[in-house]
This record gives sequence, C-alpha cells and structure tokens, in this order.
Amino acid sequence: MTTPRKIIVGITGASGAVLGVRFLQALARLDGVESHVIVSSSGALTAAQELGIKRSDIEALADVAYSARDIGAAVASGSFLTAGMVVVPCSMKTLAGIANGLADNLIGRAADVMLKERRRLVLVARETPLNLAHLRNMAAVTEMGAIVMPPVPAFYTRPQSVDDIVNHTVGRLLDLLGLEHAELPRRWAGLSDSLARLPEA
Repeated sequence: MTTPRKIIVGITGASGAVLGVRFLQALARLDGVESHVIVSSSGALTAAQELGIKRSDIEALADVAYSARDIGAAVASGSFLTAGMVVVPCSMKTLAGIANGLADNLIGRAADVMLKERRRLVLVARETPLNLAHLRNMAAVTEMGAIVMPPVPAFYTRPQSVDDIVNHTVGRLLDLLGLEHAELPRRWAGLSDSLARLPEA
C-alpha cells in the first residue's frame, strides 16, 4: 500500500477558525492524505466564539490530534516524515514565535521542524492593518523558506457567500501543498474575449 502523505495543521487564536476547520474537512475528502492537527488554547477559544464548536469537534476531523503542550509528540521530530504543515489561521503571536525560533509549544516546534528540514510551511496570517513587527516577522519567515498566505479573497470568481471565499482560500492552500483536489469550482483562465478586445485608454 502507498504510504499516506502526512499533513500537519496548526490552528491558533487569530480570527478565522472556519478556515482551519474547512481545511481539515477538505483534507478528509482526499485519498492518500493523513491529517495531524494541533489546536492551541487560544485557537479552541476562538473556534468556540466564532463557530460554537469545541476542541474535540475540531480534533475529530483529523486522523491524529495532539496537545499543543506535548513537545514530545511525533511531529516534534524531523525524523517523522511529513509532506508539509499549514498554520490556519496563524496569529501574530504564533508568527512571531516561528520567526524567532521560540518553539515554545508544539505548533511552534512543528513549524521549526518544517523550516530546518526544508519542508513546505504555509502560514495563513490573519491580521489587519499590519504594524512593522508583523511585516518584519513575515519577511523573516519568508527568508527562512515559509510561505505567508493571508486569506485574501479573489473577486474574479464572483463569490456569492462567505463560504465561497473560505472555499477558495482552502483550495489555494491545497494547491500550495501540491494536492489534487476539487475545492476550486473556478480557476483564473484569463480575461474573457469581450474584455480582452476593449480599446486601450
């Protein structure tokens, strides 16, 4: 049998818990993928506030769940082979911890492993507006090899609901991990012929 691709999902206390939940649901629909989730205490509080769900509800969506305090978990070691990690949503505190190598909980440690092993790490940073510390931390993690992907909506898809926007973000995350999926009903295919023929200003 083919070994499943292991994907680590960190869910932290930034607003946007639905992004992490929907991402786990999308992973569950894919064959050959095994999800490993870590929910921080702030992430659990935010999910309860925004979605009315408990930590156990989120953990039930994954194949394996860990406590953020469990620094000795499998995902804390580079010898545990994974296909990548997504922190969704990623709080500015978590971003700062990763940028500075603190590894003070399992989410930070697992992210640190991704960087040192040169594996894919995607941080769905959720904050606006951004101060200079936020920007510098984003630059730092990018220089280390991570991808910073704020959940910015794409309006060329003409979204009709919040669900449409969330699903587009989830589809783009799956793209970044190189996973085949059907989460994006519409991809950019260039301007329509009528728009392309408009005269120049």
